[in-house]
Amino acid sequence: AKRNGKASQGLMVPYDVLKRDLTVGTATAGGHTVATDLLSGDFIELLRNAIMLPGMGARVLTGLVGNIAIPRQTGAATAYWVAESGAPTESQQAFNQLTMSPKTVGAYTDISRKLLLQSSIDVESFVQGDLARVLGLAIQSAAIQGGGSNEPTGILGTVAGGTNGLAPTWAHIIELETDVSVANADIGSLAYLTNAKVRGKLKGTEKFSGTNGNPVWADGNTPLNGYAAAVTNAVPSNLTKGSSSGVCSAIIFGNFADLVIGMWGGLDLTVDPYSNSTSGT
Repeated sequence: AKRNGKASQGLMVPYDVLKRDLTVGTATAGGHTVATDLLSGDFIELLRNAIMLPGMGARVLTGLVGNIAIPRQTGAATAYWVAESGAPTESQQAFNQLTMSPKTVGAYTDISRKLLLQSSIDVESFVQGDLARVLGLAIQSAAIQGGGSNEPTGILGTVAGGTNGLAPTWAHIIELETDVSVANADIGSLAYLTNAKVRGKLKGTEKFSGTNGNPVWADGNTPLNGYAAAVTNAVPSNLTKGSSSGVCSAIIFGNFADLVIGMWGGLDLTVDPYSNSTSGT
């Protein structure tokens, strides 16, 4: 203050100090002095597709050993109206089998020895839990849209709509119910299943023109055509129909108790400490 000829109103800071570029953003200019607290208790997990099929009534057969064959009736006898003293024509039932054989789905994570020693979260337990979740999601995805071969055959076969896809309407929702009813399959755990994009579209679509406030997808426990409706983004939204490439979604309706998932084994976690032992993983 004496040197500058000015009275101090507080703490005087020399100009040469103000010229020093010490910042947290630059490691060598102060950043190395700032500690980072890792809040492992508030770990943010990855957002995933919802697992909905077990709650919708899908049947899971566990403890299977050999290949499975489920007998199924495909034809019935025929009734005939006959004249007096006439005899009906002989007819018989027909059967086939629904076969099931095991497929394998796996996931693999490589963990370094140093990470196991230094991580502030229980990384081994975390990886095990993550592997279990992704395998569960893979099973659900195959149940919905599995294409056969190395994976199971899923529900999706054909997609209703226009030649090039079509925005869903109240008429489409009714048509799905009608198709199932015509096949005499409208019994059991009937429900709709779709993805979040379709739900959003149906919430903004009126059942009939001019009926403001009467959307196709309503609120409540039976929001769609009087039936339960579940949403998971495991239902694909990247399907192709005609010239609409990779932008179409699916809507499923049916008796989900008719969906059978066979399990020949449970989750088999194998720890291999040898494969990359020379590199410490």
